[in-house]
Amino acid sequence: QVQFVESGGGLVQPGGSLRLSCVVSGSIFSIYAMGWYRQAPGKQRELVGKISSASTTNYADSVKGRFTISRDNAKHAVYLQMNSLKPEDTAVYYCNANPVLFAWGQGTQVTVSS
Repeated sequence: QVQFVESGGGLVQPGGSLRLSCVVSGSIFSIYAMGWYRQAPGKQRELVGKISSASTTNYADSVKGRFTISRDNAKHAVYLQMNSLKPEDTAVYYCNANPVLFAWGQGTQVTVSS
């Protein structure tokens, strides 16, 4: 059974940075493309960016140039480095396979506010 544990969220001022981590249980982590998703209050969950098993990345236009996804297959972990944060980045952030294959974890709250 695959499970996700996200961490690293918090309150940050506009223009600040955060690094999110997601640890994935399951021995076949390395074969999956992974995605970071977010859900803002009153909005649908959206894909922020994804990373293939070969570490090729793609990003939503809204975060391109500000966010960077990486992965460490040995640690079964995927990361989201977020720079130049904006209030509209406020959301609960989740990781999952891409496309989504498994139940969601609890997510980690990111709040961008002065």
